[in-house]
Amino acid sequence: MNETVINKYTSNHFKKMKSEGKKICMVTAYDYAMARCVQTSDIDLILVGDSLGMVVLGYENTLSVTIEDMIHHTTAVRRGAPNSFIISDMPYMSYHLNLEQTKINAAKLIVEGGADAVKLEGGSESRLAAISAILDCQIPVCAHIGLTPQSIRIFGGYKVQGKTPQAYSRLLKQAVALEETGAFMLVLEGVPEALGKDIANTLNIPVIGIGAGRFVDGQVLVINDLLGYSDIVPKFVKIYASLDKVIVDALNQYCAEVREKVFPDENNVYYPINKEE
Repeated sequence: MNETVINKYTSNHFKKMKSEGKKICMVTAYDYAMARCVQTSDIDLILVGDSLGMVVLGYENTLSVTIEDMIHHTTAVRRGAPNSFIISDMPYMSYHLNLEQTKINAAKLIVEGGADAVKLEGGSESRLAAISAILDCQIPVCAHIGLTPQSIRIFGGYKVQGKTPQAYSRLLKQAVALEETGAFMLVLEGVPEALGKDIANTLNIPVIGIGAGRFVDGQVLVINDLLGYSDIVPKFVKIYASLDKVIVDALNQYCAEVREKVFPDENNVYYPINKEE
């Protein structure tokens, strides 16, 4: 594990990793403390996801997250991980209305938030136009297709995508179009493993899976999920720690020691009263 990351990656680095057959590891982070831990680890890059709406702000879904929320949390992550490559999500309705507003919002995440790239969901013609507009501002764009959480009203919930031949073909075509438009990376969420493999083998840009199987170029998980620090864990998540229990146990121990007058002791006070006093 590296104590300090010396050189921050560029978007081209991840395409090189794919060409060399090196798997890419990405996690989300939403605040200074967690970002500091992530940068100290072997993780390759950080996503400040609009999933913060659910795991940090307690919303039912991601739709209530604003561009101001994303800037606020991206700046905190940047302070905690000054040398990491950071992608920041463009939240719902920040790239849907017109291309001028799309460019302004993307630029805010870079200039005010300190992100290195932005991510937006969908592969329709309007999304391709949005990506082109953002690229015209010299801002790298990560695309995201499959189960796109901002589309749950249309999907009818968090449902696996690409299960029918028509949907399978549509997502494969969208992936190709997104690469041709200029996306440097693709997040592929909630699709059959065979589709994940096909898309990863078809594209030259890295395909990062979240519930997309074993044969994509890398993986991304919500950090709260993998650390066992979440109340709802999707099927595709592997839990690597049990922080919920660790935190509750620590809080209970603290509470017990306060009530039993064990904490604070003389080691936890400034200038303890001596016997003469």
